[in-house]
Amino acid sequence: MARLYSGNLGMIPLKNPYQLLKKAREEHHTRGQQHHQQHPSFGRPSSPPPPPPTFPSDFYAYHLQTSLKARDPLSGKSIHARIIKAGLHMGVFLMNNLMTFYAKTGSLSEAHRVFDEMPVRTKLSWNMILSAYAKQGRFDVALRIFDEMPERDSVSWTAMIVGYNQMGRFDKAIRMFVKMVSDKIPTTQFTATSILASCAAIEGLDIGRKVHSFVVKHGLGSYVSVANSLLNMYAKSGDQKTAMVVFDRMRLKNISSWNSMISLHVQSGRFDLALSLFEKMTERDIVSWNVIIAGYNQHGFDMEALAFFSNLLQDYSLKPDKFTMASILSACANPEKLELGKQIHAQIIRNEFENSVAVGNALISMYAKCGALEVAKKILERSRTSSLNVIAFTALLDGYIKLGDINPARQIFDSLINRDVVAWTAMIVGYVRNGLNNDALELFRLMIGEGPKPNNYTFAAILSVSSTMASLGHGKQIHASAIRLGEVMSISVSNSLISMYSKGGSISAAKKVFNLIYRFRDTVSWTSMIISLAQHGLGEESIELFETMLGLGMKPDHITYVGVLSACTHVGLVEQGRSYYNMMRNVHKIEPTLSHYACMIDLFGRAGLLQEAFHFIESMPIEPDVVAWGSLLSSCKVHRNVGLAKVAAERLLLIEPENSGAYSALANLYSACGKWEDAAGVRKSMKDRGVKKEQGFSWVQIQNTVHVFGVEDGVHPEKDAIYKMMEKIWKEIKKLGFIPDTQSVLHDLEEEVKEEILRHHSEKLAIAFGLISTPENTTLRIMKNLRVCNDCHSAIKFISKLVGREIIVRDATRFHHFRNGSCSCRDYW
Repeated sequence: MARLYSGNLGMIPLKNPYQLLKKAREEHHTRGQQHHQQHPSFGRPSSPPPPPPTFPSDFYAYHLQTSLKARDPLSGKSIHARIIKAGLHMGVFLMNNLMTFYAKTGSLSEAHRVFDEMPVRTKLSWNMILSAYAKQGRFDVALRIFDEMPERDSVSWTAMIVGYNQMGRFDKAIRMFVKMVSDKIPTTQFTATSILASCAAIEGLDIGRKVHSFVVKHGLGSYVSVANSLLNMYAKSGDQKTAMVVFDRMRLKNISSWNSMISLHVQSGRFDLALSLFEKMTERDIVSWNVIIAGYNQHGFDMEALAFFSNLLQDYSLKPDKFTMASILSACANPEKLELGKQIHAQIIRNEFENSVAVGNALISMYAKCGALEVAKKILERSRTSSLNVIAFTALLDGYIKLGDINPARQIFDSLINRDVVAWTAMIVGYVRNGLNNDALELFRLMIGEGPKPNNYTFAAILSVSSTMASLGHGKQIHASAIRLGEVMSISVSNSLISMYSKGGSISAAKKVFNLIYRFRDTVSWTSMIISLAQHGLGEESIELFETMLGLGMKPDHITYVGVLSACTHVGLVEQGRSYYNMMRNVHKIEPTLSHYACMIDLFGRAGLLQEAFHFIESMPIEPDVVAWGSLLSSCKVHRNVGLAKVAAERLLLIEPENSGAYSALANLYSACGKWEDAAGVRKSMKDRGVKKEQGFSWVQIQNTVHVFGVEDGVHPEKDAIYKMMEKIWKEIKKLGFIPDTQSVLHDLEEEVKEEILRHHSEKLAIAFGLISTPENTTLRIMKNLRVCNDCHSAIKFISKLVGREIIVRDATRFHHFRNGSCSCRDYW
């Protein structure tokens, strides 16, 4: 016998609906009496449950609604079968109810079948099936139904607009609204709220204002829901002033109105205005409190958030919800508040909020940021959540990175089921911060192959890897991916591309990227290009670009000034450097940092103004660091000022006793001046103290393989061919007029031995290998960890002329572009 589950009525045999109606009325009377007997303490008798339906169609509709509330699709199908058996399937009322049931329980095909079988369809029938398809994003079918409708009304058009809005196709929603208006279809408050939500989503202030005018013209502004939507639209579009006007002119305000306005003030950091409105509210809900607590937390005012939370606990009419707990846990996310976080965790358990995804994520994040990684990991394992959000994941990631162990973070990443673009980007950034560049590149390749589409943050992070590795090949591939995926015009990606191409040695490509973003340049764009030009020996261009930036009204920051002072340093423009230093302090009110002081010391030192450089250090308002004394020591070495070099080295070693560069520079200066005993004494002191000299090496990338060379390298498998090529080059450049600088060999040796040592410097070996491994006319890009020596610099100029190639050498401080016997640095480095 067919049976039907009907909620509180239990399992009822469906024989005759009239018999069932009689039985239902009897049970309804009995339940009413029982309910009154069970609650005698109330002041007046409680209202009995609503009476059951009287007619068969109402009866079946009632039980369809009950099944829908219970989300029981099987019982709904049973009711459908009984409707057909009872011969009631020809009625529009019941069929419309059936369509609603099937659509809302996910059986859209069944809903459409009911619609197709209806002998008579009302406007409501058409709108119901249209709305079902639109809400599920099935716009191909929805549009076909929309076109086939014998008559369309406001509900039909609004159904399409709501569907587009829910699916994030806001431009389509706006176009549909414009067509609706042009067809003179009356607009309801539901249409207005939906289209205003679309305008808010795209921050379309212009179209939003036009909708506002339309709303006022058609008298829809009196609806509280429409006024609230206007508030939301202006707030999200950045027009706070108009939002306040809308709020002030509202005749009727509900709690949502007040909350929206408070939220607007909180987002802009005006907590004084937000609290003023909060105090004026005659009625508050938990959202009112949550908006201010979350706002304090998001703006970094954790103590204020905690104090406000304490006030909430004293309001016994309201209880914190899961959103309150998530925000307040975030306010506890530092080691000093771990104990308070534990207390709130206990309250979360008592109130059974622990199963909330938002609260679970906040707990994991709080414990991870407080350093309690094991507790965070246990919560993650216990909850088995597949919805770990990026904040919690990043907190765990950062925690493991601080411990120097990124493997657990990768295990968590791999266990995530719904890994969105932010999770992938966080993992890539984690690898980058930990110096694991190859892992970052490998994960990025995996993301391209099987993950979500990378966004501008992903590309900016992975381009920084190429910049660090100076891998132009990788960088070009990433650039191509950014173009293909439509992220190349993002300002963050463009700025990263400028840096990548510059550090990869292609200043021309960096310029092209900079020129392409003419309308969107920010301070970072200008600064990146100014620094890049300076590093590539194009000091005049760098300064000219800085002047253009100032002329356009762009405000430089402290990093911009590091770039322009460096440009002056590398081309010897001492007076211009002084002028910019004074402009930074007096015009742009930027206090100098150690980087700016180091630039000025380098500027004076390179120009031979060693005493002025020393007096500048002595007058610094902050303690000079290793870089400041190192710059002076380096200049003393170039200009062979032994006395001042000794002072600079001693001061440097007081700060950093293990600095091998100071010992080496002083020993080399003694050697260059022929003071061999003093040089030997410095080297002995270095050895006695266990300070090891930094080994110089150079590398070149050939077909994705990096080849590293040391001085007189004998390890490379093609050593014989490399040495043979270098010997041939050495003879040829001597014929062109090259004279080896044997003074660069800072040891008391025979001239022939010195010359052999010079011939086998690491950058020369890398160039020789590059020449035998690449086609003619190919640009060679050589990287070196130390500054290039005088002899190598002179030799590479002759080699570039001999082989007719551009040779780009990036040393520890800058790029040298060697072309046709000259260098971009003009021998001032």
